[in-house]
Amino acid sequence: MKAGNEQRAGLLYGFGAYGMWGLVPLFWPLLMPAGAVEILAHRMTWSLAVVGLALLAVRRWGWIRELLRRPRKLGLTALAASVISVNWGLYIWSVNNGHVVESSLGYFINPLVSIAMGVLVLGERLRRVQWVAVGISFAAVLVLAVGYGRPPWISLVLACSFATYGLIKKKLNMGGLESLAAETAMLFLPALGYLLWLGAQGRSSFTSQGAGHALLLAATGLVTAIPLVFFGAAAIRVPLSTLGLLQYMAPVFQFGLGVLYFHEAMPPERWAGFSLVWAALALLTWDALRTARRSRARLEAVPAVAPAPAREPA
Repeated sequence: MKAGNEQRAGLLYGFGAYGMWGLVPLFWPLLMPAGAVEILAHRMTWSLAVVGLALLAVRRWGWIRELLRRPRKLGLTALAASVISVNWGLYIWSVNNGHVVESSLGYFINPLVSIAMGVLVLGERLRRVQWVAVGISFAAVLVLAVGYGRPPWISLVLACSFATYGLIKKKLNMGGLESLAAETAMLFLPALGYLLWLGAQGRSSFTSQGAGHALLLAATGLVTAIPLVFFGAAAIRVPLSTLGLLQYMAPVFQFGLGVLYFHEAMPPERWAGFSLVWAALALLTWDALRTARRSRARLEAVPAVAPAPAREPA
């Protein structure tokens, strides 16, 4: 009974996390006329404040000393902070410049880019179905490049940066709250310096657009931290395969907003490219579920084939 309640709570947390990530394109336009870099700097600054308060509440500080004693881990954290700042900044810019659909494509193809990185960087071996999925996604990028008249660079940079971020996080092996605190701490001074420079130049929207606008910019910390807290709560309560399926909620919502709310164009060649991506993801999901089912079946069969205890001699 308790396990069932925990799993239901985990699903709700997962829906909450990916739902918020999927609906966040509605938030960034509210921050205009602030530019993407100014919004990014506020996001970095206020995220540290929110995460710092969360750490005060849970009283987890021992990881800081350990991180400072390990230069390699510190360097990887700095690299993760740099990569995620590129991802955040480009995503904000793309949403506020009419590229919501193209940015959603980046998060659709992110699992496929992660698989490709696993092969190229970690030397992982793919199953046949995974190779087919990667091949279909490559064809999709070619179709979309023809449709856009250029490579879908926003999608590719978002997917590659987030996949790289995931790879670094895998090597870091830190908790979600702690790693976000470390990354935002490294980004805090450059971000704050940029905001102070904007203010000195008289170009800061934080001080010129009224209290409501200033509060919205400060809310970027909550918009960043709350989904991550929900995701962390879901990750410890539901199987990884379930989280893997839930992750498609965010780009589905983003795609829907781009087409139905922001009325971005979707000519036939873009539909064709997206359809190929969705076919690749369907193959990937089917293969993951089949593999997980076989693994469970093998584990359940172990007691059945265990050798019988030796009989006592007569």
